[in-house]
Amino acid sequence: MAYNVIDIANKILARATDSEFDGLVCNMKLQKMLYYMQGFHLAYFDTPLFDEEIEAWMYGPVVPSVYDNFKINGNAGIEYTGDVITLSPEEEALFNEVYRVYSEFSAIGLMNRTHSESPWQSVDTGVGSIIPKETMHAFFKTRLQ
Repeated sequence: MAYNVIDIANKILARATDSEFDGLVCNMKLQKMLYYMQGFHLAYFDTPLFDEEIEAWMYGPVVPSVYDNFKINGNAGIEYTGDVITLSPEEEALFNEVYRVYSEFSAIGLMNRTHSESPWQSVDTGVGSIIPKETMHAFFKTRLQ
């Protein structure tokens, strides 16, 4: 089952806000976290976590609707308060593992990682340049442990 991408973004923001060590997430880092969440969900479950496309922008993968929703924050951390969706137990476990691994990186660190990976490298950079889910699925299958 695909979820609303804003609900997934808010889940990431809530996790960061609730974390003793992470603090707030800026829009750039949020975009990269969504990319990794989607990629590993595609690889593990063979279905998308959310239906929206991810585009290859100059600074890495971006979900345009989420970017637009939070762009008012600029490069500042985004505070989140409110309800957080619950995923299936298996999806929660994957979400938590991906969050644990990738939240340790800064926004720039995640940007650099995505720039070195084949899904981002396989398409032209710019607004409207979609990273195909099939490309992400194949790449992240090789990253499952």
